[in-house]
Amino acid sequence: MVNPVAHQEHQELTTAERARTILAAADTLTLTLTTTTEARLRLDCVGLYAVDAASRLILLDPADPRLTAALATAPHSGLAAYAEFTDVAPVVVRDRVRARLAFSGRLGGAGPDTLVFRPARAAFAEDDSVRVLDVTELAAAAPDPLAGVEAELLSHLDTGHADLLVQLAEMVGELDLSDVADIRPVRLDRRGLVLRLERAADEYEDVRITFHTHAIGPHEVGHRIQELLDVAAARAHR
Repeated sequence: MVNPVAHQEHQELTTAERARTILAAADTLTLTLTTTTEARLRLDCVGLYAVDAASRLILLDPADPRLTAALATAPHSGLAAYAEFTDVAPVVVRDRVRARLAFSGRLGGAGPDTLVFRPARAAFAEDDSVRVLDVTELAAAAPDPLAGVEAELLSHLDTGHADLLVQLAEMVGELDLSDVADIRPVRLDRRGLVLRLERAADEYEDVRITFHTHAIGPHEVGHRIQELLDVAAARAHR
């Protein structure tokens, strides 16, 4: 469960932005293919080159002989395929899977060592909800500017700033921290930070702390966090 701390109208990334952020940070995906003989292949593919303006995923060819043979006999439209990306928290916690992004579409070759996946449908799954995405909306969305450094920033917060995480959690109104054993940072984007409050008996709660001002790059994250603390301190002294 995510308990939001709202400071502005839009405290979360849009679903399309979340999806593009997952793609921007992804280095592996799982492909499930249906060949012309109706056989099914399941492959792990390492390497996502890009998402182009036509919503196509440009992938590194895993050079699997089964896939090579299947593509050699595939129709011009390619093979029916299903691609799944798993968004995993970089900090080691229970239930590290934050979201899953899945595409159905057609897969074909696009030159040496390169595949192209043309999605027809996309779905974003988080917790117990699944949201269908329009692929043109996905192509138009921009990944979060912190996508490439989120893991590094979260690890830094996790290992060196336990006291700061406690201060941020204390800002959440009507939240009982008396039985919280640990506080871990599990997601970060330009709009805010998600903290995991680990309680006894393997229970936990995720809370989102929203920045007052968006972070336009990694260098601003510290300033945005300090801004939260400064505002909270000012309110406490009124």
